[in-house]
Amino acid sequence: MIELLTNGLLVVASYLIGGIPAAYLGGKIQRGVDIREHGNGNVGTVNAVRTLGLRSGLLVLAADAAKGAAVIGIGRYFGVSDYWMFAMAIAVTAGHNWSPYIGFKGGKGVAVIFGTSLAMIPLLSIMAGPVVFVIYFATRSWVWAFGGGIIAINATFIAFGAPGLIIVMCLVLSLLVIITHFAREFTELKQALQDRNWRKVGLLE
Repeated sequence: MIELLTNGLLVVASYLIGGIPAAYLGGKIQRGVDIREHGNGNVGTVNAVRTLGLRSGLLVLAADAAKGAAVIGIGRYFGVSDYWMFAMAIAVTAGHNWSPYIGFKGGKGVAVIFGTSLAMIPLLSIMAGPVVFVIYFATRSWVWAFGGGIIAINATFIAFGAPGLIIVMCLVLSLLVIITHFAREFTELKQALQDRNWRKVGLLE
């Protein structure tokens, strides 16, 4: 019973850690702005780059990835089972995407997933990392770059025989990111169709 309670509290703590909004805090500290009111309103790396600049965006990327890695480290410290680790990884990603500190707004979870995978299987995660930058320099789009990174991590894990549960976890987390992405882009598209001001909602940025 005590173990169940402890593990449940760790899942809740993971959600709260994931909810720390690095991009929001960066905007407030650096420029005194609410990043939710700029670009596409997303509280993540891509919008931080657009709103605050590349350097600040990369710091946000590092901070968000650190949340995922930290949760895996906490799970290992407490010796939780793989299934509870799975739950903690989902919770930290959900916390990032729907932060309780800023009205359940947030990012889309790509950086958090990378941090999680980096902590669990460092070498394979690092192998997938350069894909992000290759796609970015080819397309000049961080959206395409991070999308490609998600595909690369999953493909690398499968190709190099990562443990089955980790592959499933990565696929589930990726699905969570995809669902979040399309849900928010659909909202932006509706807004764009209403006012026909594409750049105002960030769809052409």
